[in-house]
Amino acid sequence: MHTPFLRTALGLAATLLASSTVLAQAQPPLKVGLMLPATGTFAALGTAIENGFKQYVDEQGGKLGGRSIQYFKVDDESDPSKATDNVNKLIKRDAVDVIVGTVHSGVALAMARAVKESNTLLIVPNAGADAITGPLCAPNILRSSFSNWQPGFATGVVAAQKGYKRAMTITWNYAAGNETVKGFTEAFEKGGGKVTKDLTLPFPNVEFQALLTEIAAQKPDVVFAFFAGGGAVKFVKDYDAAGLKKTVPLMGSGFLTDGTLEAQGASAQGLLTSLHYADGIETPRNTAFRNKYAVAYKMQPDVYAVQGYDAAQLLGAGLNAVKGDFTKRDAMVAAMRKTPVDSPRGKYTLSAAHNPVQDFYIREVKGRENAMTGVAVKVLPDPARGCKM
Repeated sequence: MHTPFLRTALGLAATLLASSTVLAQAQPPLKVGLMLPATGTFAALGTAIENGFKQYVDEQGGKLGGRSIQYFKVDDESDPSKATDNVNKLIKRDAVDVIVGTVHSGVALAMARAVKESNTLLIVPNAGADAITGPLCAPNILRSSFSNWQPGFATGVVAAQKGYKRAMTITWNYAAGNETVKGFTEAFEKGGGKVTKDLTLPFPNVEFQALLTEIAAQKPDVVFAFFAGGGAVKFVKDYDAAGLKKTVPLMGSGFLTDGTLEAQGASAQGLLTSLHYADGIETPRNTAFRNKYAVAYKMQPDVYAVQGYDAAQLLGAGLNAVKGDFTKRDAMVAAMRKTPVDSPRGKYTLSAAHNPVQDFYIREVKGRENAMTGVAVKVLPDPARGCKM
């Protein structure tokens, strides 16, 4: 038999429960815009990022911070000249809350400018353009990947430690390539080496023969390369076919061999790269991630999948902190900045410029794996030159 007091208390509890349920139900789906490459040389990379992002959301029961997710997709075509129009489809036409993108650094720079103007939240799951966490840094821009400087610098450290003295570099003549090469050069020359020549060709050109002939003539101690996607496949195969693999050691930013090994085949075997992820990271977190990804997508995950997964983790950390209330943007971003990310790559935090401060691994291609053979640099921060935030 309930006393009047108990009946009142029970009634109040029921009312509070009902009102909190209505509040949760009243929150509409969070609108997430995915601006990633669906065609061209980087298409597979865009797919892996999307897969990783959705995997984390699925692991949370399809919601982040109690909010269901509604996706809007735009193919960025890896074309900087179309970037502003494409990102405005998401900002102005679809009125998304958050944009996740992209792969190509040139496209991402245009996206960063557009979201600074509109104050839309942007999470960058790949493009390493230094300016994004440098001069273009902003409270509403965060990165779950790397700066171009970081893997270049880490590889330069390893090349210098191996005792190489004369290096040549080769890349596409665009932001990602040029900035990665600068990172390599900074570390390699700091370690006592000298970069004798930088070779470039226009993106996404893959006619390497003339440049390979020049490498053969110069005979450097080592070549450092930055290519990714389809271009990386052709470069590694052409380097081998030219006979250079046997005479001039080839090293690269890890994107040279990530997501490309099956297509590169025997030509990639033994290549050394440095990156913030490797196939042989034996932790329960990475094992669980890899197993779930393989079951869900019938393929092995790569660094792009990890970066997409962590973009969703970042967003989830922010939304959890404000219980899904996206109007509390400042508190949400503060939580995203301060919450350590429990990534398959290993735990990391964000710098004041919103770039991961993370370990970079030495990887060697063995079979179809970028096997971890050591750590190139522990907790490497991006210098974030030019960031004022």
